[in-house]
Amino acid sequence: MLRSVRLRSPLRHALLAATVLATLAAAPGAPAAQDAAPPPRPAGIGDPLFPHLGNPGYDVLGYDISLTYPGRNDAPLAARTVITARVTDRLPRINLDFTHGTVRDVTVNGRPAAHAGAGEDLVVTPGRTLHPGEPLRIAVRHTSDPRGHGGGWIRTRDGLAMANQADAAHRVFPGNDHPADKARFTFRVTAPKDLMVVANGLRLARERASARTTWTYRTAHPMATELAQVSIGRSAVLRGTGPHGLPLRHVVPERDRRAVRPVVDRTSAQIEWMEGYVGRYPLESYGVLSVDAPLNFALETQTLSVFGRDFLKAVETHPKRAEGILVHELAHQWFGNSVTPRRWSDLWLNEGHATWYEALFTDERHDRGSLVRRMRAAYEQSDAWRKDGGPPAAPRQPDEGRLELFRPVVYDGSALVLYALRQEIGAAAFGKLERAWVTRHRDGTAGTADFVALASEVAGRDLEGFLHAWLYEERTPPMPGHPRWKPAKPAR
Repeated sequence: MLRSVRLRSPLRHALLAATVLATLAAAPGAPAAQDAAPPPRPAGIGDPLFPHLGNPGYDVLGYDISLTYPGRNDAPLAARTVITARVTDRLPRINLDFTHGTVRDVTVNGRPAAHAGAGEDLVVTPGRTLHPGEPLRIAVRHTSDPRGHGGGWIRTRDGLAMANQADAAHRVFPGNDHPADKARFTFRVTAPKDLMVVANGLRLARERASARTTWTYRTAHPMATELAQVSIGRSAVLRGTGPHGLPLRHVVPERDRRAVRPVVDRTSAQIEWMEGYVGRYPLESYGVLSVDAPLNFALETQTLSVFGRDFLKAVETHPKRAEGILVHELAHQWFGNSVTPRRWSDLWLNEGHATWYEALFTDERHDRGSLVRRMRAAYEQSDAWRKDGGPPAAPRQPDEGRLELFRPVVYDGSALVLYALRQEIGAAAFGKLERAWVTRHRDGTAGTADFVALASEVAGRDLEGFLHAWLYEERTPPMPGHPRWKPAKPAR
């Protein structure tokens, strides 16, 4: 979630302006395809909110991404991305999401392939048409450019980090940039020896050669491209152990290592609290990444949630508000990362749940009664939020900036849906549903229809009509158990 963390103002949602930048030049001298193929054009998997995001015809199994950091964050990184996949449909051409970089060459299954840019796609033409069931290995030598705006790389005071949500991963590396196609990732990052490199997953190797060090990380669980993270900078890694021996690592600016230790040491207890509601932590490690940049958002990159330096420093002075946001990003490791939305219209399942556990944690640990007060305030605003951005499970396409998708209706407006459901079926059934959801769909993707079906199964009665009203209607339904709650009257 791109969640605002300004502590002196009402909660705001960060909007990163997405910009279509340089198209990719066609490779000279690459062999032409043997089979006739349509001209290169952008493709997509049919997501109404992002029509050209993702690509049909193949299922990515793994990414192996090599990056060489030149020692300054205003210059392109040399890169090589190797994609292993399985062909699912006849493919005379292969579309990859990629923009804002220069492609040097492409091979498909070891053979040179022609390539051209089309919109924000890199269109690859292999030497022959590929057919369902065939293995696929695409290797792209390219640059990864941190300059400019629109998400992807964040330029920090001492290096780089990533913020790829919702559709900016393809500004960093080529791939199938849609959460429906999860894969395992390996990162190999070479940087000057005085810098620390961290990435999703667990570290496999650190190899020094002269003035440079190459760091290798690998994920143990599949991951959506929007959740990828590589951080390069003058950082310290603070380690610990969470429940059940879970490895904890917190990456913070070197000069903050002592100041933030009390803050990051709360993580184990926060994980324990979440496990009490939804079961065991689903991934291989966890920690927070504090980047030396003036961020006004936090983001749940997998196993390593991102916060700005000023946020972590402010937790001690604003514990009620700030610790809830730490739990919000932690909750995403279950809701959004382990269980990933099948379409972007299913975003409410991520943000609604993370906001729900944020509010519940604050209620239990810092401000008893605040959950009901927050839900009542959300109920009063819900009709206005729906009018502005659409119902929780049917958000309207953003008008300006793709991250306008992250409106209040997908945060408190969607947590309100969960509160209504708990009111309707009772706390015990709701708790059973939450555990079943993250267990049944672990490491996979799921959508709104799956949640409605599981809720009905757990409750022992058909909840389709009840949840359809809460998820899809323009007006907010009556709140079970609170007949006096009324939507606010629209301003004249």
